Amino acid sequence: MRTNEGSRAFLRGPGRLSAVIESSEVYRRRRLTAFAGLVAALLAIVLVARSCGGEPAQTAGAGATGAGASGATAPQLPRGGTAIFPRYRVVGFYGAPQSDRLGVLGIGSPGRAAARLARVARRYATKGRPVLPAFELISTIAAEAPGDDGLHRLHQSPATIDRYLRAARRAKALLLLDVQPGRGDFLSEARRLERWLRQPDVGLALDPEWHVGANEVPGQTIGSVTAEEINEVTAYVAGFVAQRKLPEKLFVVHQFTSAMIEGKERVLDRPGLALTMNVDGFGDRPNKRRKYAEFTREVKRFHDGFKLFYEEDSNLMRPRDVLRLSPPPDLIVYE
Repeated sequence: MRTNEGSRAFLRGPGRLSAVIESSEVYRRRRLTAFAGLVAALLAIVLVARSCGGEPAQTAGAGATGAGASGATAPQLPRGGTAIFPRYRVVGFYGAPQSDRLGVLGIGSPGRAAARLARVARRYATKGRPVLPAFELISTIAAEAPGDDGLHRLHQSPATIDRYLRAARRAKALLLLDVQPGRGDFLSEARRLERWLRQPDVGLALDPEWHVGANEVPGQTIGSVTAEEINEVTAYVAGFVAQRKLPEKLFVVHQFTSAMIEGKERVLDRPGLALTMNVDGFGDRPNKRRKYAEFTREVKRFHDGFKLFYEEDSNLMRPRDVLRLSPPPDLIVYE
């Protein structure tokens, strides 16, 4: 694991460097253990994913307005309107159902996760700015094992994505599809998700930590992404918004080291996308605040996100503490 560019944990000064690196390695071992356990369970899923087609099943409510059918009313966000920010503050749960080690979203059924999310999210609602909940489902999962194609990643089945989409719609929430491409590339993974990205309530998240080079292994090397790679994907996703007259889409890029996004100043802010840089990484409160202030100053034209870790954060910040950050985050994600 490279430590010259920082670790998943925020560094807390020379005196505590070894402890921080150790906690980061514990986190990575936990994630890789979960990845290893997914291989057998997802082997059949990969085969199904390669042959999937068609459109996601429609449900009553928000999703029914986004099928693109002629004569339908203009699609809106799950809780009304067509603009995410600044009308709403988005609060989300991150994870996957195969293991609770991948995040809180995977604990229990999607319905149970929605109920818990609702309790957490309501504490972020303020006068004049309601909350829009979100499920951030890991749809492409980086893996230590190379797999048949050598790309070190596995895919959720269409049935699993549809199940979370239905649950999100029942909760009047967004579905955010998170991509950990391993040795693959973000644009190819986004194209694989086209059938869902055409929907009005589905967004995309890029997780550069798990995007590695041809001779690297996820979890052993901290990955990265270039501005040009991000711009390719935002152009692709923004095209659906324009073509289908969809409401604004949430588009998230996770970041926990400065070097993780190469050429951040060159990332384009495209119409139709709520492009959000999510400050990732676990640690104690002072260092999470410092890192948030540092990253949000790098390029100010993007929306601001902040990630919290139930297991790894030291003295988990409360909602009122998060809202005191400057600027207050538009997106809050719990893992």
